[in-house]
Amino acid sequence: MEFDGFSVAVDAAGQRGDIILDRGEFNTISMDERDELRAAFEILDRDPRVRVIVLRAAGEHFSSGGFIRGFLEAAPELVSKLADNVAAPARCEKPVIAANRGYTFGVGFELSLACDFRIASETVQYALPEQRLGQIPGSGGSARLQKIVGITRTKDIVMRSRRIKADQALAWGIATEVVPDDRLEAATDALVAELVTFSPIAQRTAKRLLNETEECHLGTAIELEGHCYSRLRQSDDFREGVLAFHEKRPPQFKGS
Repeated sequence: MEFDGFSVAVDAAGQRGDIILDRGEFNTISMDERDELRAAFEILDRDPRVRVIVLRAAGEHFSSGGFIRGFLEAAPELVSKLADNVAAPARCEKPVIAANRGYTFGVGFELSLACDFRIASETVQYALPEQRLGQIPGSGGSARLQKIVGITRTKDIVMRSRRIKADQALAWGIATEVVPDDRLEAATDALVAELVTFSPIAQRTAKRLLNETEECHLGTAIELEGHCYSRLRQSDDFREGVLAFHEKRPPQFKGS
């Protein structure tokens, strides 16, 4: 399939699917591309060959953000779907990794925030620059960021259109890991290789539980965690994990 501004690759042997942003030097993201990105995440989430999804980009910048003129040209019905499209990585049952380098602005940052892991190059700069356009983030960026760094730091980033570099992103919990620029691909590969060793059903359960209990009262979250734990006790993967531990061998998880 041909996509608008990106490509998709599946490595069946590595059990990974990649979405690669590729639109010129700054990888701007068009309005139509957002719909296609959502569809690509959904396709990879259903692909049985894929255990982990990676969102990355060609070139020295992940994305400078959206195609600005597109906001003026887009119909209100399309604009109202922006946040839903950008939330596609969070809705995926499988783990999603964002590999960020260089400019990671606007919708590029919002897409990355919707992923489970953000591996950042030392060259990364994160920003939500919409205030410079007389606008605010419209695809979940300020809301997701506030959950990660709190209201004070989010106001500092959003209301000042402030750029956050790699070391600060790591200190504030925005980035999962920061690596030298020439090690970004290797670090992403290593995380994929680690994640595929775990039980697919346990990974899906953990992601859904963490996402759905983020807003819960502590007691409710603990109760839901207990229900999930109880269900997983009945799984083939849990039995295999216990047997492998006692037999001192790597487990062979099947996802059931």
